[in-house]
Amino acid sequence: MKKNNITVLGAGLIGSLMAIYLKRQGLDVSIYDKRPDKRKTPYFEGGRSINMALSHRGWKALEQVGLKEKVLPLAIPMYGRRVHDEHGGTTFIPYGKANQAIYSISRGKFNQLLAEEAERLGANLHFEYKCVDVDFRSNEITFETPKGEEKLTPNVIIGADGAYSSLRMAMQKQIRFNYKQEYISHGYKELTIPATPEGEFAMDPNALHIWPRGKFMLIALPNPDKSFTCTLFLPFEGTKVCFDKITDEDDLETVFRAYFDDAFQLMPDLKTEFFKNPTAALVNVECYPWVQGNSLLIGDASHAMVPFYGQGMNCGFEDCYILNGLIEKLGTNAWDLVFEKFQKKRKIDTDAICQLAMENFVEMRDSVADPKFLLRKKIEAKLHDLYPNDWIPLYSMVTFSDMSYAEAYAQGKLQEAIMDKVMADPLITENWNKLDYEDIINQMEIAKAV
Repeated sequence: MKKNNITVLGAGLIGSLMAIYLKRQGLDVSIYDKRPDKRKTPYFEGGRSINMALSHRGWKALEQVGLKEKVLPLAIPMYGRRVHDEHGGTTFIPYGKANQAIYSISRGKFNQLLAEEAERLGANLHFEYKCVDVDFRSNEITFETPKGEEKLTPNVIIGADGAYSSLRMAMQKQIRFNYKQEYISHGYKELTIPATPEGEFAMDPNALHIWPRGKFMLIALPNPDKSFTCTLFLPFEGTKVCFDKITDEDDLETVFRAYFDDAFQLMPDLKTEFFKNPTAALVNVECYPWVQGNSLLIGDASHAMVPFYGQGMNCGFEDCYILNGLIEKLGTNAWDLVFEKFQKKRKIDTDAICQLAMENFVEMRDSVADPKFLLRKKIEAKLHDLYPNDWIPLYSMVTFSDMSYAEAYAQGKLQEAIMDKVMADPLITENWNKLDYEDIINQMEIAKAV
């Protein structure tokens, strides 16, 4: 057997990018995925794909392997949130400074590009290989394939096989493996706003559209074919508006006309899509350790998060970037050391972004419709303009920088406490332009020193 024969489980976005990094290190890489090869059949995402929001951390990882220029044509910049009220009015909230954007990208085409790049570099791709067992003492993997059972013994196994990871399932049978999963009360369903009859975008293409309605919401992200991929987030049950209570077309139309009427007017296929597309659950996964012998979990396999900060894929890509940096530094003769350093360095950050994603759910479905929230964002933007190095909005730290997630989280909490005091002024709406911004920065410096 060749030295450093590496098996990557999962041919999704993270597994494919990890294989690209490993091939560029000159290693022997094979990818195994339980699904069929989507390149051999017309790509259908099954109504379960939330469009990806590619931001700084993701671009940085792609740039390092020379893929930025190939990916750019698939991506559309979104410079902020366009918030839709119940009367059809909209408000634009920039994400950062004038030129800062997150990029909408369709999972299917993006995944295909990465898988083909991995194959072009020499990775071997195997589909319809379902991992059913791993023996961590011998590193033997057992697969179920269309031709029967097959066993492999690679030197290294990297599990990038998603939130329901087979490698993690095998690790859960080991002693002292900590595992926690939490489903939120909401599910999601994918819907579409098609291009207009003239072949144009039906709404502003350079924004993430959001219809926040307190306990539920609709979002829409643009696609290069001039359509929007919409995602409806509702509780499964137990509230006035929930998936359980939409049982026929009349129920659906009543909900959409009442809460999302401007979107409803742009969705000719709503009724067909709603009842055809599955309702999917949203899960948060935490586990530790990520390492068992010469096996490692990365991406959603080790830290699946809810999608409300747009960081799941970006965080997974950053996993690949950081792991590659450790391989470059420590070499390929001490995988146990590489993996140990990786999990110690990364776990605190992935815990932080998982927590932020949970907290941002409340902001997206509720706070963005509150005039006080919009004012708060204005004050923070002004602080950032006046003191760019001393006050960076939390969203910018997470989305437009590569500051560690844990550091961003801690600094964000300090800033939040100070902004809570600022916003507690009963006359803040009238007086926000007269604030002593230097005093706010001084308070921040004192809080950091404590």
